[in-house]
Amino acid sequence: MAFKFQGFDFLHFDGSLTEEELLVRRTARDFVDANLIPIIEDCFREGRFPRELVPVMGELGFYGANIDGYGCAGMSNVEYGLVMQELERGDSGLRSFVSVQSALVMYPIFTFGSDEQKNTWLPAMATGEKLGCFGLTEPGFGSNPAGMTTRARKSGNEYILNGEKMWITSGTIADVAVVWAKLDGASSEDGEADSVLGFLVETDRPGFSASDIHGKWSLRASVTSSLSLEDVRVPEANLLPGAKGLKSALMCLNQARYGIGWGAIGAAMDCYATALTYAKTRKQFRNQPIASHQLVQEKLVWMASEISKAQLLSLHVGRLKDAGKAGHQHISMAKRNNVWMALECARLSRDILGANGVTEDYPIMRHMMNLESVKTYEGTHDIHTLVIGQSLTGIGAY
Repeated sequence: MAFKFQGFDFLHFDGSLTEEELLVRRTARDFVDANLIPIIEDCFREGRFPRELVPVMGELGFYGANIDGYGCAGMSNVEYGLVMQELERGDSGLRSFVSVQSALVMYPIFTFGSDEQKNTWLPAMATGEKLGCFGLTEPGFGSNPAGMTTRARKSGNEYILNGEKMWITSGTIADVAVVWAKLDGASSEDGEADSVLGFLVETDRPGFSASDIHGKWSLRASVTSSLSLEDVRVPEANLLPGAKGLKSALMCLNQARYGIGWGAIGAAMDCYATALTYAKTRKQFRNQPIASHQLVQEKLVWMASEISKAQLLSLHVGRLKDAGKAGHQHISMAKRNNVWMALECARLSRDILGANGVTEDYPIMRHMMNLESVKTYEGTHDIHTLVIGQSLTGIGAY
């Protein structure tokens, strides 16, 4: 049941934002309200990615928004985070698409690519004319990417790639895939992370194929694919020259995790706002709104408190990132905390809505199912726990 989102500012959070940051958020919020909210339930039901929105988001500068030059918007990291927040308030699937395009494809090209690679791909990707995907996860290796079995064999001035990638956002609609592979001869048991190379693989190359993963209960408005590479030949010029082993791939994931930390707040806000509106209008027992009951108020207070804390956490990490002081452990904390918080908000909101909470008349179950995937990808909740634990103790537990 549609209603106009009024924002969430319990702790006067907006007073911590600059005029430019507020303008960026308003632009993204208006886009979501006008373009995504009216169609998202149909897209989710049909399992359809709203590709018609791709050029619109390009015009607004959402792709590679925190990259300078090459037609990109050159936003601060806080501004970029606010865009992610608003997109995920609409739907995690659309935010995932923009995250992959920006953090997992444009970022590695910008950071590790040659001048030719940057000039070829970044301007076209900034407009949405060209789309990308990121091939790291494999059927047998998710949390342990160092065990990847995809191989790259040098042959003259080419590399020959063989392997499989799984759970790849935008795989079947991408024009280029950032594929990570071990140089042939390195054992998957050796843990030789330095032997991992990054390649730009045009998806129309012979031997490259992608197929969509169907039957998802989550991220249904997003394209999720598997990739297959069978003797795919790429020129040496397609190697990302600045990528230095698996560490470089993980740097890309760090960029995506940062956006996820912000995005989860948007999903939580939408669940909370829906539950609050419902509780103030739904009457039960002595013809009183259920918002007058103590147990309902307790749930609303929990949500408001946790969303407020998540806002401050993401803003602080964003400020650190803009100052070049954010560590991967800080980003892990934001991703871990905020996604967990958002999923709990979805569950509490569903509880307040009762049976109505499971219908598509309200966005609660859609957010809940999406967030189950968000909790898992780009590092599971448990993996981020161990990342933070290692930072605290100096001891790796994985």
